[in-house]
Amino acid sequence: MALELPGAVRSGGQPKDRREHPDRHISVRISQEATTRRDEADARSLERVDHARKVISVVAARETTLQELLEGSKQYQVPLYQRTYSWTKTQLARLWDDVRQLAEDRVERPGLTHFIGSLVLAPSPSNGPAGVAEYLVVDGQQRLTTLSILLCAIRDHRARTESPEHRERIDQQYLINRWKPDQQRLKLLPTQADRDAYRACVDATTHAGGSDPIGVAYRFFSARLLEVDDPDDPADIERIEDAVIAGLSLVSVTAQQGDNAHRIFESLNNTGLRLTQGDLLRNYLFMRLPTRADAVYHSLWLPLQQTLRPADLELLFWLDLVQRDARTKQTEIYAGQQARLDRLETEQEIEGEVARFAELGALLAAILDPSLESDHHVRRHLQRLNNWGTTTVYPLLLHLFERRARGTATSEQIATAMLYVESFFVRRLLIGRATANINRILLSVVTEIDEVQPVDEAVRAYLSAGRKYYATDDEIRASVPVVPFYLNGRPQQRALVLQWLEESYGSKEPVDLKTLTVEHVLPQTATPAWEAELQPDLGPEENLDEVYESLVHTLGNLTLTGYNTELSNGEFAMKRAKLASSEVISTRRGAAVAATRTIRMIGTVHDGRWVPR
Repeated sequence: MALELPGAVRSGGQPKDRREHPDRHISVRISQEATTRRDEADARSLERVDHARKVISVVAARETTLQELLEGSKQYQVPLYQRTYSWTKTQLARLWDDVRQLAEDRVERPGLTHFIGSLVLAPSPSNGPAGVAEYLVVDGQQRLTTLSILLCAIRDHRARTESPEHRERIDQQYLINRWKPDQQRLKLLPTQADRDAYRACVDATTHAGGSDPIGVAYRFFSARLLEVDDPDDPADIERIEDAVIAGLSLVSVTAQQGDNAHRIFESLNNTGLRLTQGDLLRNYLFMRLPTRADAVYHSLWLPLQQTLRPADLELLFWLDLVQRDARTKQTEIYAGQQARLDRLETEQEIEGEVARFAELGALLAAILDPSLESDHHVRRHLQRLNNWGTTTVYPLLLHLFERRARGTATSEQIATAMLYVESFFVRRLLIGRATANINRILLSVVTEIDEVQPVDEAVRAYLSAGRKYYATDDEIRASVPVVPFYLNGRPQQRALVLQWLEESYGSKEPVDLKTLTVEHVLPQTATPAWEAELQPDLGPEENLDEVYESLVHTLGNLTLTGYNTELSNGEFAMKRAKLASSEVISTRRGAAVAATRTIRMIGTVHDGRWVPR
């Protein structure tokens, strides 16, 4: 849902918009006039009410209280497409402050009310001619859930400190439908992910007040009630309860049977703080599952939601689109998926799509966390690509993993394909073309590779064709002595190249390379001592400054060391001695080459150990 903020108190401690309304049934137009007397948060809430009126065919809009909403046999159902409960302590504290102030103000003005926002409802499709009146909460579920949790805390506090009868009274009036079937027992039925925590609060079990957001809210209100309960004032908590159930004012907008609740919801979220595109897609999917929503949620969606974070879920939906159209932007996820899913006609087809997303989600989880991958070689190359830090390789990785899952590629083939991608990255960096068209190339690989060839050969052929700068060995040899490697790519990518070169020597006592930093043998800033050292190596037509500048950032002048600070701009003899004793093989070999004391050797230290093309 869009973020819902409870009303605030005006500066100077004066309550905001607390009015007595002789006529409880009001037109939405009245809310437009009231906007000038309310703060910006209230204006947004009223704007949403007015917008709801425009998108709902026939509207019943009225100002009401929590008492009117909850009394009687009713159930307010939070649909699957809603966000889970997410109010934080900041919002809880603001609501609590309003309730406290209102309770004090109503001592002298008993009819005073305080507007806290809107509630948009739609009759549940399962409503029958008799029994519990069921409503879908299209907008306002965070607010309604918070107030119900507050009532649980008030009930428990009063039952513990005053009389046990408060438990049964508050339960029957505001929290449960007594004598009704279990599925209709709760007056507020949160979305599945929140039900256990909310039920624990309503039933006052030992699990009430856990670490989840609902538990945090319950503990917050319980602690505040304990703080303000004055032993010398027997009516103070009663006044707070009265303020909550009779003093807090909401505008309730009820759609008519047949209105599309999801369309109303979607439209409302275009007027305020919007849901993420992943949220909207989830909402759409479950609105397309009128009879299978619960089963699909528990068997497919909940495991997917527990596997991937919200941002990763959104990434999944984008990757799925990119494999069809490389031009798809991340801002077009919902529109793209909705256009594709609109062509499906049956619940079975929609359920099949959710099942497919669940399968892709398991694959993406391993891509994001290589430790989940069982094959050693695949896991190693996956980790190296993750370390490289280019997320635009994800569409290809998901394609490779999906091919393996379908049985059209082996683990060996996708490991080899990833090695080619790694080689592609490194070789482009070495020739100074690290970023040229890299996003376009990687996003297009899935839609353009040959589906007939083995996948590793197809990836290699695609990367090698055209002007993609997949450098040959000869191009590498020509570039290494002259390309300013240190000025290309990202710092961690440059360090990785040096680390991977070191790993290629296969030391029996490998060093923890993550603790090392990149060191310039020729220091980045020339000193008089270094200039004097290098002057004899210059040719008759060469200028020291120009030669120095052309070599200082090349790969041959760089090495890994744990003594970067000590070496710094130190003299050549000191650096050579220090590097010669290094446990890093490539560094030690570089020192041996440098012992010839010729600037011409720079660029030959790393002896052709490049990943294959």
